Amino acid sequence: MGILSNSTIPYAGGLIILWWLYRLVKDRQSNPNRLPFPPGPKGYPIIGSLFDFPIYKSWLVYDKWFKTYGDMIYFEVLGQPFLILGSAKRTNDLFEKRSSNYSDRPRLPMAGEMMGWEYVLTFLPYGNWWRRQRRIFHDHFHPNIVHKYQTIQINTARAFLRRLLKSPDDFVHHIRHVFASTIIKVAYGITIEEKNDPIITNVEICLEGLAEAGNPGAFLVDIFPVMKYIPDWFPGAAWKRKAARWRHFNGLLRNGPWDRVKDQMKTGTAEPCIATSILGKLPDEGSPDFAEADFIGRDVCVVAFLGGADTTVSTVQSFFMAMCIYPEVQKKAQAELDEILRGRLPEFNDRPNLPYINAMVKESLRWQLVAPLAVAHMCTNGDEYDGYYIPKGTIVIGNGWTILHDPEVFEDPLTYNPDRYLKDGKIDPTVPDHNLASFGFGRRICPGRFFSDSSLFSIVAHILAVYDIRPGLDKDGKEVEIKPEMTSGLLSYPEPFACMITPRSKEAKDLIDNSSLMDILG
Repeated sequence: MGILSNSTIPYAGGLIILWWLYRLVKDRQSNPNRLPFPPGPKGYPIIGSLFDFPIYKSWLVYDKWFKTYGDMIYFEVLGQPFLILGSAKRTNDLFEKRSSNYSDRPRLPMAGEMMGWEYVLTFLPYGNWWRRQRRIFHDHFHPNIVHKYQTIQINTARAFLRRLLKSPDDFVHHIRHVFASTIIKVAYGITIEEKNDPIITNVEICLEGLAEAGNPGAFLVDIFPVMKYIPDWFPGAAWKRKAARWRHFNGLLRNGPWDRVKDQMKTGTAEPCIATSILGKLPDEGSPDFAEADFIGRDVCVVAFLGGADTTVSTVQSFFMAMCIYPEVQKKAQAELDEILRGRLPEFNDRPNLPYINAMVKESLRWQLVAPLAVAHMCTNGDEYDGYYIPKGTIVIGNGWTILHDPEVFEDPLTYNPDRYLKDGKIDPTVPDHNLASFGFGRRICPGRFFSDSSLFSIVAHILAVYDIRPGLDKDGKEVEIKPEMTSGLLSYPEPFACMITPRSKEAKDLIDNSSLMDILG
């Protein structure tokens, strides 16, 4: 299925020809050494590789293409050049060593202007506004400060154990709830409801839209921005109505919690959090600088909330799936936890003594990537690299899935195997890990990765300390075979699967029941 299925190409014929001619002339003028483009499918005149452009699980399609064309694939779709990178060497050469030219983002009219994601740090163009937002975000999530949030992470992890005990079949909902409740407490000091909280509903709707529209070319309007002026009632414009719905919920999420904290600060009822820290430093409301500072603070908080509420959700779902498929890994992890914990729940100060759990965190992030293609970069200026020419405006994508499933780096890469990171019972620092690709690349690497890492450790350690996870049963009482299938989109999740989650023993159940009494207060 290609890009045509998402839009209204019959209305864009003239634009296609004009755009192609413009690109053709421009590329010839800006490539003075007449270097070839990197290898890739040649496509057809004007439309390029339109009919080959992958939409469904495109990272797997590109992975196959690498075997034909090598670790760089270049192609064009309706005049828009794409470059897909399939090795750590290529991503390092361009995103790290030439970061000043490869840190911009492509314009995404659907996700940005039409759905309202243009303010999100992830999609901001490379420039001063991005630097200001990134700097404030870093102030609250750098590796030397995330320990401040461990109390909240421990408390929400233990509440998660209690929810699993009450309704284990709802584990997917509980996973989303635990991460949403953690980050909203950190960002806004808000405690969400146990059930049917409208904030979680808003998050789910917003991220549904992001997963569908976040990859360049998912909608034809990303190639031809003028299409955003097509009226909503026009035949074939259902995509515009989708955008309007998602934009509405994006606005609720962006403004609701922030305005709530502002009102709480006026009444003296706000809890200490990132929002109160930022609001306390804003200029006076009458100041000419207030509006801009308020916008940046608002956006930093909602970006933290969106990232923390969702990305690790997929990883934990994949972890549950892995425990069903690889019971021997689960038993090994539980043996390590039993030896260290001796009948209590884990704390963060146990982490140095739990190498196998730390290896599981690494493997969970590598095995099934949350964002297999990360977020696309853009080439700011035409570039010459390794004997090839890369035109200005090329959308450059690092295929993280291929990088983290390279059999020359990760033996038997489709297997979930934490032992690959261990040597003599300790983490082997010489082994490459998920940081090659799981959080993005270069200057645009996810700044919340340290918070995500500590949240994932806490959840994995807590779950395995007290629960056994097994595949669900069919009508004949036999365990259902679970295959590691993932959904398509910018954000990828495990396809629905059933599993049984039961306390490991009576003592484990008692720990769960009494965990509210053991929550850290602070």
